[in-house]
Amino acid sequence: MSTSRITRGNFLRVMGAGAVAGSTLSVLACQPNTNASGGGGGGGDPKKLALYNWSDYVAESTIPGFEKKTGVKVQQDFYSSNEELLAKLQAGGTGYDVIVPSDYMVSIMQKSDVLEKLQKDKIPNMKNLDPDFVGLSYDPKNEYSATYQWGTTGILYNPEVVKEDVTSWDAMWDEKYSGKIGMLNDVRETFGACLKRLGYSLNSTDQAELDEAQSELEKQKPLLRGYFASPEAGDLVVGGDLALAHLFSGDAFSAIAENDKLVYVIPGEGATRWTDNMAIPKGAPNPDGAHDFINYILDAKVGAELSNYTYYGCPNEAAFPMIDKEAKEDESIYPPPEVFENLEVIEDLGEATKDYERRFTEVKSA
Repeated sequence: MSTSRITRGNFLRVMGAGAVAGSTLSVLACQPNTNASGGGGGGGDPKKLALYNWSDYVAESTIPGFEKKTGVKVQQDFYSSNEELLAKLQAGGTGYDVIVPSDYMVSIMQKSDVLEKLQKDKIPNMKNLDPDFVGLSYDPKNEYSATYQWGTTGILYNPEVVKEDVTSWDAMWDEKYSGKIGMLNDVRETFGACLKRLGYSLNSTDQAELDEAQSELEKQKPLLRGYFASPEAGDLVVGGDLALAHLFSGDAFSAIAENDKLVYVIPGEGATRWTDNMAIPKGAPNPDGAHDFINYILDAKVGAELSNYTYYGCPNEAAFPMIDKEAKEDESIYPPPEVFENLEVIEDLGEATKDYERRFTEVKSA
């Protein structure tokens, strides 16, 4: 996803002061490595690991636990979009050992030759991953990545304003809510939602299908308050400026933590299932430490602690028995099979991406 997902542990962090303190401890435990610099593969300090991650995306126990187990000190930098991460790597000499790109970005990074192949014999805990999160389209053999967390994209709405149950993407085209609807400022997510509404794949490259989707988005535009980043959309629903918002699941749960009357739904036509993944960039100074870190995250107990903090989906099958009961029973976090089957992963469409970008520019300027 190209839209920024800056916050990752918002749900628990917003829920209380104890969680806020935990978030602070997490950041303090891994002081940002603001001076990371280049290095050829290996040859770095084996007692230091540089992690480049989304912010607030580790549990308070994650980094201290790894440091205690291995004696390796973790330094962490943060990025706010996949594109920022890619630009950093393409500029060369980042000095990072582990990165956390989203699904489609893994594919782009492979083609850009900025990732090392994983040495799977050094990651025995790969066996803990749920089969649904192994061999996905962006890395069919998991040669370059291992799933970290996952989530969905759907609709957050205020039932005090939207009186009927929202079950379809059609709600985002309902004239009754003109001026109170927000869509993601994200070409693939917004086109994807429209394509799913029309019964098509969100990875379609069929020109007739894309023409139809563009036409529908142009019809929708006068009804919108605007196109927003996901955290902003959630805030606008909480504040009453939006009645319906298209956004990522974690930001929806953050909003619900502030107003428990709000509802998050995955429309019946289907939606996006996104995954974030651990990978090792080319030239990582401490590749052995990087493999150790990935293996550590995929430990059952560590994986459960991580997902219980972020409130995103846990891809670790061995960890699932230790996931909080409340989260496991929440179908907006862990959709039932019939809903899960309608979720799609955004794929890198190569040259067709430019067509999507051109069309989205035309929609927004219509």
